[in-house]
Amino acid sequence: MPIFVETERLILRELLPSDDAGMFELDSDPEVHRYLGNKTVQTIGQSQALIAFVRQQYVDNGIGRWAVVEKQTGDFVGWSGLKLAPGPTNGRTSYYDLGYRFIRRYWGRGYATETARASVRYGFDTLRLPLICGIADVRNLASNQVLQKAGLRFGNTFDLDGVLHHWYERKKPAQ
Repeated sequence: MPIFVETERLILRELLPSDDAGMFELDSDPEVHRYLGNKTVQTIGQSQALIAFVRQQYVDNGIGRWAVVEKQTGDFVGWSGLKLAPGPTNGRTSYYDLGYRFIRRYWGRGYATETARASVRYGFDTLRLPLICGIADVRNLASNQVLQKAGLRFGNTFDLDGVLHHWYERKKPAQ
């Protein structure tokens, strides 16, 4: 079980098939999906398929979203990290997208910001990415704030499937 990043409170590791119950709790909650089109999962099998899909991204792209686990409890609290997004989105293709999603009872603890910052560092320092991007529904104030706290800068507002979103990005700092 490779661990990619550790923060003060969290472990970011590869998603495992055994994370299926946590993924189901996360993705079956309509409130978690409020700004994602409310396309919740209905079965544990859908969660298992999603985990398999992300695990294939590790193989194909060398990166994919990571499970987030509390160090103190060992609890699965959600996922965070980078993925290679094929696009086209907002006129871009093949970009590295920063994302995060947490089980509702773990909201408000700063986990999104903590993992987003760690993911950006990993992207630049380990993967040597030239650019990291992020997208948030304009109404999702919390997610917009997380992207900014992670150091991404507002680029523009664009329509994604009939919903306005903000585009953020950050270029690799000069060495």
